[in-house]
Amino acid sequence: MMAKEKENSANTKTFLLRVDAETMEAVEKWAADEFRSVNGQLQWIIAEALKKSGRKKK
Repeated sequence: MMAKEKENSANTKTFLLRVDAETMEAVEKWAADEFRSVNGQLQWIIAEALKKSGRKKK
């Protein structure tokens, strides 16, 4: 594992997310369309929303 990966995994928190089946299917399709895992797609969606709202810079 690279140093950056180790650093990121040390700062990552795990949580359970419940979503309805229709939403999950849409996220799964979106993730597949962009060659991401569902987890990666959710991380990207959240990061983009935080940037757009001005709550996270970068």
